[in-house]
Amino acid sequence: MKKLLLLTTGGTIASVEGENGLAPAVKADELLSYVSQLDNDYTMETQSLMNLDSTNMQPEYWVKIAKAVEENYEAYDGFVITHGTDTMAYTSAALSYMLQHATKPIVITGSQIPITFKKTDAKKNITDAIRFACEGVGGVYVVFDGRVIQGTRAIKLRTKSYDAFESINYPYIAFINEDGIEYNKQMTPEREPFAVDTSLCTDVCLLKLHPGLKPEMLDALKSMYKGIVIESYGSGGIPFEERDLLTKINELIESGIVVVITTQCLEEGEDMSIYEVGRRVNQDLIIRSRNMNTEAIVPKLMWALGKSSDLVEVKKIMETPIADDVVL
Repeated sequence: MKKLLLLTTGGTIASVEGENGLAPAVKADELLSYVSQLDNDYTMETQSLMNLDSTNMQPEYWVKIAKAVEENYEAYDGFVITHGTDTMAYTSAALSYMLQHATKPIVITGSQIPITFKKTDAKKNITDAIRFACEGVGGVYVVFDGRVIQGTRAIKLRTKSYDAFESINYPYIAFINEDGIEYNKQMTPEREPFAVDTSLCTDVCLLKLHPGLKPEMLDALKSMYKGIVIESYGSGGIPFEERDLLTKINELIESGIVVVITTQCLEEGEDMSIYEVGRRVNQDLIIRSRNMNTEAIVPKLMWALGKSSDLVEVKKIMETPIADDVVL
């Protein structure tokens, strides 16, 4: 019999109508009471960690969630974490870096409609998350609308539809239906020991380029952040004519700021080696994101900077695949 722990953090799944609209209020025990027991093959205990709209989720709360898993790791066979959808992808990626080589499932889920509503998707999502947590597949995963997504690969694409999340640049792990769980990817047992590292440096900024962006913006960021993630154009293009951002980015790197280049395109990733607008960036110290998702790049950079401020070392950490966040 599997022994599972439900950790709740708030989100739409736990929300009720209030004076100013939907807000989280349903606690862990009450949340679980809405879900029918699947079978007699598991028991589940609950713990409320926080009750936040995930818009208010912060890196410090990622640490709290990771520590809750660490503290209870030996006592349970798997974990289900309920979370708001808006920042779920950031949290799932952050946990993938802080809780590496887990041999037990750490499953994150939520819903588009509160569990107290008649047409909610919450009951199905929690049920599916429990079913997958009973599988014993180690790692961090998002389970949503019958799909299992690698923790570093989930992106929320839709604001209202039940199928809010998709796996980007990586196959779905599995599909969950009434007949069972159909694996879409061969899973290999984890051989490395479970490792917890919750050190983070949150001085990271995400900047999306757009025509007309003033180069002086990068000067302003220099004194505020230790790492900057730039969503560039196409395969990694940085403008260097008229409003010259390229020079400013190279100046940031020379001053010791870590710069990661990604693309605004969701699929296929960056390749800065193709065009002049990509090759002219400082290739020795610029960090290539390849086909990582932005929602994984940001927490990974926080995690990397939590271990080192040396640009070469951070570049090494960032460009090394972790939890299948990069496919080389």
